[in-house]
Amino acid sequence: MTPANPVRHAVVVELRSDLFADGENIPAWYTCEGEDVSPSLHWSGVPDGTVQLALTLEDPDAPGGVFVHWVAWGLAPERRGLQEGEVPAEMVQGTNSFGEVGYRGPCPPHGHGPHRYVFTLLALDADPELPGAASIDQLRRACAGHVLAEATLTGYFERV
Repeated sequence: MTPANPVRHAVVVELRSDLFADGENIPAWYTCEGEDVSPSLHWSGVPDGTVQLALTLEDPDAPGGVFVHWVAWGLAPERRGLQEGEVPAEMVQGTNSFGEVGYRGPCPPHGHGPHRYVFTLLALDADPELPGAASIDQLRRACAGHVLAEATLTGYFERV
């Protein structure tokens, strides 16, 4: 089976946050129980030939299947991160599973246990042809064959 976004080059891109490490809990401030703003994210190792970057946030543990919290693309390749809640002028945001455009933070059902939230950064060698407010599926189709590198950061959140 071919992955949804096959990576063409063995480039190591790192995605991190100064708010939580990979595998740690996401602070409540960035969830539906807080201010529900995107956390600061930082990346390095973007490969030569990158035309733009895309970001997604998904909950693979949602009861109804993978739940999308954020879809964004159009980030300049020289950019090295986003500050808390930052939406730079060049960034286009897509539609999440709430039916809204933009970031909506972790918000699992009460008592459902901890959920994983996977931030994914894609380095693309072409501008994806997408309408504004595109879905994650539209982004994936537009990125097929154009992913130079990919990085993930996983955080956890639980509502008791």
